[in-house]
Amino acid sequence: MGYRMRSTRAPNAASKKVSPMPLPNSIAGLDIAYHLHPNTNLQQQEAHGPLVITEGRGIYVKDENGKEYIEAMSGLWCASLGFSEERLAEAAAKQMRQLPFYHGFTNKSHEPVAELAEKLVTMMPVKMSKAFFNNSGSEANDTAVKIVWYYNNALGRHRKKKIIGRVKGYHGVTVATASLTGLAPNHRDFDLPIENIRHADCPHHYRYAHAGESEEDFASRLAESLDLQIQRENPDTVAAFIAEPIMGAGGVILPPRTYFPKIQAVLKKHDVLLIADEVICGFGRTGNMFGSETYGIQPDILTIAKAVTSAYLPLSATIISEEIYQGLLRQSDKLGAFAHGFTYSGHPVCAAVALETLKIYAERDIVGHVRRTSPRFIAGLDRLTAHPLVGEARGVGLIGAVELVRDKTAKASFDPSRGVGGLVTAACQERGLIVRALAGDTIAFCPPLIITEAEIDEIWSRFDAALAAVAPQLSAA
Repeated sequence: MGYRMRSTRAPNAASKKVSPMPLPNSIAGLDIAYHLHPNTNLQQQEAHGPLVITEGRGIYVKDENGKEYIEAMSGLWCASLGFSEERLAEAAAKQMRQLPFYHGFTNKSHEPVAELAEKLVTMMPVKMSKAFFNNSGSEANDTAVKIVWYYNNALGRHRKKKIIGRVKGYHGVTVATASLTGLAPNHRDFDLPIENIRHADCPHHYRYAHAGESEEDFASRLAESLDLQIQRENPDTVAAFIAEPIMGAGGVILPPRTYFPKIQAVLKKHDVLLIADEVICGFGRTGNMFGSETYGIQPDILTIAKAVTSAYLPLSATIISEEIYQGLLRQSDKLGAFAHGFTYSGHPVCAAVALETLKIYAERDIVGHVRRTSPRFIAGLDRLTAHPLVGEARGVGLIGAVELVRDKTAKASFDPSRGVGGLVTAACQERGLIVRALAGDTIAFCPPLIITEAEIDEIWSRFDAALAAVAPQLSAA
């Protein structure tokens, strides 16, 4: 079957324990032989194989050996209703039987996509006009880039094309969105970033504030820095600024107080559009329906994905203001078409599942549930700040992170070669807890929104045990 023997190369510090070699015809064996994994160290995957997950129930998943884990990352920040919501399965099955596929090209449509567009546009935190459907957060942001360029061409502003992301921001992995992403691994050897992409300062007060600098002063300095950056580039060439309300993959970085109001004043001054990337923060994660509400963001374009279907099927949307729509309207008539779209844009089954997901959020008051349970979650994070290896614990709603450091006083990080984040996540996995290690030895938590206070306590109990198991070897060197 083309199965390759696993490498005998010694694993690095972050690798999990060596397990028996999978049989060639096992799921793990087939996976090693044929599956090119996303966002994975491919040599470690070949050497040690995958964790094969076979089923889920509530906030828990099980592997092929029957071991149960709390999925404290909601998969990839996305399974907001957990792993066993029957209503979503039923919605998909019903739509599959009625109309399993249709498209939106050349003036075609269908009931689920029209209803979903209306629902999303009217629930936005600011007044919006139209929703364009994609399949992933990457595509939603890629579409936003193309819309910005198309819109400025429609206005005759052919030089106004630069888009500013932020250092440590994450916006996807297409050619354009990986360029906007401010993380080096997403650029290295992919020949990125592309032309007309720039990056502004990372708004992480713990790491980048000057000694004694308050959050507000830090925010003022970053806004001034952005103002100067736009002036250096020439405002006539800068089209948009893209930002996550909370920076997810970059480290669960919360903006400092007054950051977004100050940034938006700069953007307005220079006639620069604001794109809010709500792919992680949208649909209750921060204790409001959208992160833009939590942080006072008033975007011109807003992108969503993940929790819009609780990740049960792939769907995303790029939602635009009336002003932008009017520019697209005129230009599409001039050119003959708005010549952008995907085969699966607004897929009827995905749209039906999204509609049912939104019904569940409303009926079960998921935002209210997050507000009621998040104090327990944040209290667990706050308690960890006393740990000698924790430099900062940060979070809001039901998303948070713990940044591990070698020296708390100096905020000194561990040498990356030690793979501390990997050691901790492996120790968590051994104890039935799935979390994620991000750059800078930051451990992220993003549990399903249906989690209970008792289940939150169990997350912290298992994480405490994992940290205690790893601490001696981290403190020894």
